[in-house]
Amino acid sequence: MPRTVFVVSFLLLAAGCDTLFGEEGWFSSSSTALPGERISVLLHQTALVPDPGLMDVNILLPAPTANSDWPQPGGNANHAMQHIKVNDVLQRAWSTDVGAGADDEERLIGSPIVAAGRVFVMDAETLVSAYSADTGKRLWEIELTPEEEDDGHIGGGLAYDQGRIFVSTGFAQLIALNAETGTELWRKSVPGPMRTAPTVRGGRVFAVTVDNKLHVMNAANGNNIWTHSGIFETASMLGGGSPAVDAGVVVVPYSSGELVALKVENGRVLWSDSLASRRRTDQASTMSHIRGRPVIDRGRVFAMSHGGVAVSIDLRTGQRIWEKEIGGLENPWVAGDYVFLLTVDSEVVSLSRKDGGIHWVRALARYENEKDREDPIVWTGPILASDRLIVGGSNGEILAVSPYTGQILGVEELSDGISVPPVIAGGSIYFLSDDADLVAYR
Repeated sequence: MPRTVFVVSFLLLAAGCDTLFGEEGWFSSSSTALPGERISVLLHQTALVPDPGLMDVNILLPAPTANSDWPQPGGNANHAMQHIKVNDVLQRAWSTDVGAGADDEERLIGSPIVAAGRVFVMDAETLVSAYSADTGKRLWEIELTPEEEDDGHIGGGLAYDQGRIFVSTGFAQLIALNAETGTELWRKSVPGPMRTAPTVRGGRVFAVTVDNKLHVMNAANGNNIWTHSGIFETASMLGGGSPAVDAGVVVVPYSSGELVALKVENGRVLWSDSLASRRRTDQASTMSHIRGRPVIDRGRVFAMSHGGVAVSIDLRTGQRIWEKEIGGLENPWVAGDYVFLLTVDSEVVSLSRKDGGIHWVRALARYENEKDREDPIVWTGPILASDRLIVGGSNGEILAVSPYTGQILGVEELSDGISVPPVIAGGSIYFLSDDADLVAYR
């Protein structure tokens, strides 16, 4: 199977990118291309270079497998989704307006979630709504902003478990809803606003506030079970990484660059590490915020900070297995023996899971106007779907990148930019654009 997958991928690459769209491509859509100048994604030189001994090594991925749901950010509680199966040809199935989009005061920072045949999404003004995954028909909606709150807050995100939707909010409340009807089940206040989605597992909800405190609550009633406090950080970036939970351990990323592993049962600290920058000197890059979600995969933790540290850590002991000077705002994607990263320098990188060696690096466009270095592009992703890495850009472009070589396989365009990673469930890929358009491809 791995050899067959590699051969098929090689033949597709040899055919050239022009054959990958339209009736026989990765994406197929009746929508017309957006006007404007086409910008090459290969215009800037990469800062990272492949390791000489790995450049000619054939990457063999596990076979893609289908998943019916995507119940929380990262796909599941440990954020290790491996290689997801979708059709080779993807067509736009439906799109719908989900409410308020991003503007100068409000942002979309929470990805959609998919469970029980429904897609759940929160807009920029904390309107939560549910849609049929088959047709895109709206099933219910509920506005969660308290009457006494002013406009302009930035919300957190959504998670699903056992028929309930859990909502973390920018007005310092965690809310549970009935997933079938949208009825509010309980609402609990916490000491600070939340700008990252919660994680749910084993009857517990794990939510991080902007002051770097982890609150663990009973999923049935919202009662507090235990808390943990990280180092307070006066400056941080918008958004954050949801905790990863697996094998009785929760790994929490903080905006201080701390990565802390605690026992799920009682909050006892197993180990802690710091992904703070050691080399960069400019103010922005020295922010060590871990905004991407950590991944727990087969006894290892994979994480990356904005400050320029990517690591693989033993889950039980906290010992670093390898580290690389690579920074980014997105979570790693682990599949088989490989780790795929999207760096702060707009590069997609393939690493060896074993030792962090670099197989290939693909530079993406950094500006919509590369010549004058204007209108920076912010990329989000990647996710791995049937032999292509999918990344979305603030310029409205969706790129398909080969996980075997890093070659750009093709481009699809949406009506607006993308700030949150796409999600996959039931053979469909869902994108939430900045103008609050939810688009399904299948």
